[in-house]
Amino acid sequence: MDIQAMLIPELEHEVALTEKFLKRIPKDKLDWRPHPRSMSIKQLGSHLAEIPSWVTGTMVQDEMSMDEYKPPINESVQEMVDTLKKSAEEAKKSLHVANTEFDKNWKMLQGGKTIMEMPKYRVLRGMVLNQFPHHRAQLGVYLRLLGESVPATYGPSADEQ
Repeated sequence: MDIQAMLIPELEHEVALTEKFLKRIPKDKLDWRPHPRSMSIKQLGSHLAEIPSWVTGTMVQDEMSMDEYKPPINESVQEMVDTLKKSAEEAKKSLHVANTEFDKNWKMLQGGKTIMEMPKYRVLRGMVLNQFPHHRAQLGVYLRLLGESVPATYGPSADEQ
């Protein structure tokens, strides 16, 4: 089986689940945060929306410097959803490569030093796709604290039974 034949359905599934969560964000609470050191719900939602672009970045380049990285901020829930969908389509296209591409090393740099280096497949599975459930769960806590319903993900939600 081709690697992309496994990754693309997983990406599509994670994006669909993430869209459900993003659509639950209250439009009047975008600047809300549960703690001063926490991301605002706008920052968290924007971060979730950009995750598919990391797939593309991993596949089209062999390294990334974090020195100039600035996380994008979407100003509305609709912008978050649009960003998620657009970046997911680009990500799927970037995965249509020969399986040997997934064996190539990818590096993350900071201040000219390598902070992480591993094969692209491991970056995608271990670092990128795992960001979805990690931050979606974080968003679920935010939603719960705001009294919003939490969508079902891999099983039922107490709010959707």
